[in-house]
Amino acid sequence: MIGDAVRRVEDRRFLTGSGNFVADLSFPGELHCVIVRSPHAHARVLSISYPKDEGLIFFSGRDMAADGVGPMRCGWELKGMVEPPRWALARGTVRHVGEPVAAVFAASRALAEDAADQVIVEYEPLELIKDDVCFHWTRGDRAAVEEAFSKRNRKVEIELVNNRLCGAAIETRGVLSTGDTLYCGTQAPHHIRRYVCEELGIDEGSLRVVSPDVGGGFGYKGKHYPEETLLVWAARRLRRPVKWIAGRGESFLSDTQGRGHVTRAELAIDEQGRFLALKVQTIADIGAYVSTFGAAIPGPIYTALLAGVYRTPAVFVEVKGVFSNTLPTDAYRGAGRPEACYVLERLADKAARELGIDRAEIRRRNLIPKEAMPYKTPIGPTYDCGDFPKILERALILSKYKSTKKSGNLLRGTGIACYVESSGVAPSKLAGMMGARGGFYESAQVRVAPDSSVTAYLGTHNHGQGHETSYAQILADCFGISIQNIRIVEGDTGSVPVGTGTFGSRSIAVGGSALFNACAKIIGKGKHIAAHLLEASPQDMEFSGGEFRVTGTDRKVTFAQVAGAAYVPHNYPLDRLEPGLDENAFYDPSNFAFSNGAHVCEVEVDAETGEVRIVSYVAVDDIGRVINPMIVEGQIHGGLAQGIGQALAERTAYDSGGQLLSASFMDYAIPRASDLPMFVSELDETQPCTHNPLGAKGCGESGAIGAPAAVVSALLDALAPLGVTEFDMPATPHRVWQAIMRRRGEAPR
Repeated sequence: MIGDAVRRVEDRRFLTGSGNFVADLSFPGELHCVIVRSPHAHARVLSISYPKDEGLIFFSGRDMAADGVGPMRCGWELKGMVEPPRWALARGTVRHVGEPVAAVFAASRALAEDAADQVIVEYEPLELIKDDVCFHWTRGDRAAVEEAFSKRNRKVEIELVNNRLCGAAIETRGVLSTGDTLYCGTQAPHHIRRYVCEELGIDEGSLRVVSPDVGGGFGYKGKHYPEETLLVWAARRLRRPVKWIAGRGESFLSDTQGRGHVTRAELAIDEQGRFLALKVQTIADIGAYVSTFGAAIPGPIYTALLAGVYRTPAVFVEVKGVFSNTLPTDAYRGAGRPEACYVLERLADKAARELGIDRAEIRRRNLIPKEAMPYKTPIGPTYDCGDFPKILERALILSKYKSTKKSGNLLRGTGIACYVESSGVAPSKLAGMMGARGGFYESAQVRVAPDSSVTAYLGTHNHGQGHETSYAQILADCFGISIQNIRIVEGDTGSVPVGTGTFGSRSIAVGGSALFNACAKIIGKGKHIAAHLLEASPQDMEFSGGEFRVTGTDRKVTFAQVAGAAYVPHNYPLDRLEPGLDENAFYDPSNFAFSNGAHVCEVEVDAETGEVRIVSYVAVDDIGRVINPMIVEGQIHGGLAQGIGQALAERTAYDSGGQLLSASFMDYAIPRASDLPMFVSELDETQPCTHNPLGAKGCGESGAIGAPAAVVSALLDALAPLGVTEFDMPATPHRVWQAIMRRRGEAPR
C-alpha cells in the first residue's frame, strides 16, 4: 500500500464533528482559568490587588515562587548564550505585552473573565531594551570568503527583511490539568512533560501528558508555554481540575511568532555568473525570552542551509540574536529554511539581473550536479542525494517558463525559487553538539493481537498530517493486512512512554523508520514461529503478501495463523521464544533527510492599484519515497498557502513602544482560498533518502520554504520595467503601490 493515494481514515470524525479537542474535554468540579496579562512591553510589577469574593481564587508569581516552581528553560542552549529567567507567572518584571502576571480561577469562564477585569496591577513602566545580545553564531570559513571578495570579482549585495509572522491555527491553544494528567494541544507531549516536571520538581512518571486532536500546529504549538506549568501546578495545589482556553485576541498576545530577520548578504561572482563566495550577516529578533527552540532556529538551523542547492566554494554566515520587548520567536512552518532560501534566491535573481543572464540560466550554472552526491557543503552539512538540475528543468517545463509581459496597466512577472531543506530532524548527536538539551530519536511499538489486528504506538503527533493513514499504510504494506485492521495511537505519554514529537518534517522519515524497524522485528519473530509450525528452519522462511513460506515450496502459514499461535502457544517453541507478538524500536537518524525542490510562480500586478494576483504556481519537489501522494499533495498545498501568505499579506507589527498593532484578523491578514491559484505540483521519487529504511524525506514544510522567494521573484520581475528592483514582504496592494509611486517620483501616501 505504500505509494497509494488512500483517503485519510481520520477525516470522517472531523467531518462529522466527532473530533476530540482540549476545549471539548470537561471534568467534574473543574475550575476555569483566565490570565491577567501585562499591557506594558517592559515594566516593573509593584503590586497586585484582587476583588474580594470567596468563590474566586487568585495566584501570582509570588505564590509559585513560594512553592519553589523553577524557571522555564529553553530546549536548545547555544554556547555563550544569555538566557533571562522566564516564569509561568511574572516575578517582579514583565518584558512583553501579553506576559502572564496573575491567574484567576472560578466556577465558570464568565465569572473568571469578570474577576480578571477587576484585578488591579500597579506597574512602573521601564525603558525598552535595546541592543541586548542573546547569542552570536557563525558558520563557514571567514578567511576563504574574505580572500574571494578581495580579488577583483564582481559583487552583488542585498539588504532584506524576513517579516515576523503569527501561526494563527484554526484552534487556539488550550490546557486542562487534573494534577496528574495534563491535556494540551501540543505537537511534542514528551518534551512538554519533561519541561513541566523540571520546573515543578516532580518525577516524569508522576505526570501524564495527553495531546488529543489538534486543529493545526505549524511549529508554534510544539513549544513550551507558561500556561502548561501554571495549570499543572494550580491543579495539584487546589486538588481540582483546572482549564484554560485562549481567546483569539489572547492568542495574538501569547503565541510565539516566527521569522523576524534583518539580513545583509553579499555574493561574489565571476563574469559568467558563477558563484564564488557568499557572506551573510543576519540580526534575528529573539523576542523578550529565549523560547524552546528560539535560538536554534536562527542559529544552527538557518545557517546550515545557506549553501542551498548551489556549489558556492566559500561561505561565511554570522548571526546575532537580539532581545526585544516583544513576544518570543520560535518555530513557524519552515523554521529557518524559508529564511535561508529567501536570501539565496534574492541574491541569484540580482546577480542574473546585473550580469544580463536569464534567471533560470544563472541557476543552471551553479546547481550542485547529481554526480557530486554525496556533497559536503562548505558550511557543514552533507547532502546524501538529490538531482537539483533535473528538478529545476522539470519545473521550468511544467510552468512554460517565459519572460515578463505587459498588458495595459497589468504587469506580468515570473519567479523562480530553488530550495533544499534539512528535514527528518535530527541526528541526536549532532543536535547535542550544537546545544540541544534533548534527543531527537523516535520510538514505535507494534502490538499484534491474537486476531492479527495491529495497534501501533508512536512518539510523534498527528495534527493534520494524516498519520493514522500513512502509518497504517506502512503497516499494511509490511504485514499484508487490511488497513481497516490497524489502529494508530499517538499523543499520550501514558501509552507511549518515550518519544520526541512532530516538527521539522520528521514524522515519516524518523517516526516511520522506527515503525518500519519494529515491523521488521515482528516479521523476524514471526519467521521463527512459522518455521516451528511448518517444521522448517527459520533461515528457510520468507515473508510476503501476508504469508510465511518455506522457500522453494508451497508450504505456508498466514500472518493471522502466526499471530494466533503466538498468543495460544499450544504448538509453540516456548524453549526458544516468549509468547506474544509485540515489538519496540527506536530510530535516531544518522543525518538529516534533504528534501529539495524548484518552484515557479507567475503573477499579475495592477500598476494603478498595486494589487498582486498569482496567475499560476508550479512546484516540483523531491521528498524521497512517497507513502501517500494525496496526503503529500495536501501538505505541499498547505505550505504553499502559508508561504504565499507571508509574501503577500502577513506581517506582525509592533509600534515603537512595543504594543502589538496586528492583534486581530482585522489587522493580520491570512490568505483566503480566492487568493490562491490552482497549484500544479509534481513529486520526483528518483532520489530516495539513502540512510533511512523507507527512503523518505520530509514534505510538510516545502511549500512554505519555496513560496516566499518564488512570489517575490515574480513580483520584482513584473515591476522591473518600472524600475522597482527591491521590495520587502509582504507585498500588500498599498505597499506595492507605494513602491511604484516612489519610482515615478510621486510622493506615496
